[in-house]
Amino acid sequence: MKKRVGVWIDHRKAILVTLTENGEEIKQITSGMEKHVRFASGSSEDGSTEDIRERQFAGHLAAYYEEVFAAIRDAEAIFLFGPGEAKGELEKLLKGKGLGKSIAGLETADKLTDPQIAAEVRRHFFEKKV
Repeated sequence: MKKRVGVWIDHRKAILVTLTENGEEIKQITSGMEKHVRFASGSSEDGSTEDIRERQFAGHLAAYYEEVFAAIRDAEAIFLFGPGEAKGELEKLLKGKGLGKSIAGLETADKLTDPQIAAEVRRHFFEKKV
């Protein structure tokens, strides 16, 4: 069996479920970020405080996505799912790094427990699609 990875991801954490012939492994990667806060326009004279915070947020996310990428780059099939924008942002990174063909699916999913995430990954890779 080839290495298949399911990634449930949001801006706070990623749960990676790796399926191989040796079994199943669950790994968590946290971004270390709190919920993203939007600031009202005009919060500073020229908006520079908001711009600085947006750049910091984007830089922090980029480092987080790179860590997730490093953990899944050798997978032959990657299933991305999660509740918000993070799955699409990770998809864009993977395509930019030449792994677009490895993406086996992209779905919206609510917050789930680790066992529910693992079950969803198994369902995606092992249940026959009609």
